[in-house]
Amino acid sequence: MGLIKGNFSFMRFAVEGQLPQAFTTFINNRLKANSFRESRHSTEEKRQGWVSATDILDTDFEKADYALGDYLIFSLRVDKKLIAPKLIKVRLLEEQRRFMAEHNQARIGKAANEDLKEKLMLELLAKSDPVPSFYDVLWAVGQNRVYFSSLSDKVADDFIDLFKKTFSLGLKRIVPQEYPPVSQNTKQAGNDDDAADMSLIGREFLTWLWFKSEERNGRVALSPTDEVELHLLKRVALEAGRGEYAQGVVCSGLHAQLTEGKEAIRQGKKVKEAVIKLHRDQNEWEFNFKADTFYFQSMKMPAADWQEDTQDPAGRLLERIYLIENAVKTIDELYASFLALRFSKDWAATEKPLLAGWAAKDNP
Repeated sequence: MGLIKGNFSFMRFAVEGQLPQAFTTFINNRLKANSFRESRHSTEEKRQGWVSATDILDTDFEKADYALGDYLIFSLRVDKKLIAPKLIKVRLLEEQRRFMAEHNQARIGKAANEDLKEKLMLELLAKSDPVPSFYDVLWAVGQNRVYFSSLSDKVADDFIDLFKKTFSLGLKRIVPQEYPPVSQNTKQAGNDDDAADMSLIGREFLTWLWFKSEERNGRVALSPTDEVELHLLKRVALEAGRGEYAQGVVCSGLHAQLTEGKEAIRQGKKVKEAVIKLHRDQNEWEFNFKADTFYFQSMKMPAADWQEDTQDPAGRLLERIYLIENAVKTIDELYASFLALRFSKDWAATEKPLLAGWAAKDNP
């Protein structure tokens, strides 16, 4: 599932609303009240609820403690009953012929056909076993942030609805064009002919990050006294436009230093997603980063994280959470640096010409 072990894919949310008094008691009661309850012979197509992240069969949260320091950790279980369309087609045809034979009819009316189809679906759903899926939830209470281990918008919508029903708190996706620094910097920018298309600001950032990663052999400054090492590698996807008018190109290579990628930038395309290797404070991460949504896909943790410690699983999980948050914090700091530069006079005067010069040079 990613949060506790293995590669971790996730989107992030900001928690909206006031935390209630007697928060611990409230969370305990609300989690249990909205926990997953299995019903194999139900005719529901989908059933969902909370379970323990460390024991997926623990739906009462009796064996595992979901509270860990300033964090709440649990999972969303979603059971779906999937009936193959071809099975429905065959069974419905059988029911139609049986109905016409019983009623001595050559045809079946629309209303009768709909009734047959509805009864058939209920029968198939009752007999069908559901397919379960599990999605980890990491709630950093003090930061009003939630990490959710799915990149599916449909699953995320269900998660948001159940979270609000359970805790009476809203969730807002953290996306690049709605970061607080964006509005602050755009106001300072004023009327600028070179103003960014805010819907594509994430792609501008990732394109700029590729440029900065090659400007000093991977060293990228966070501040006058702090820097990280960052490389785009293996796969870089670039795109211009959106929807049916989108034109894209995917570049693959060991270090993604590909001529066609820079040619795409010269043609107006920007980086939509890329595999990033990030090194900071003797820790190294690798993940696929999506510019439009700021989703992190398949984050591989630093090697030290894989040292098993059966004596202190809580400590190991806290260390893992620290590593996840540190990687996210680094990307956020780089984004804040980009925004400050993007909406300053230095962008048009200095940075943009440097970026254009970098894109104009073919890789050796």
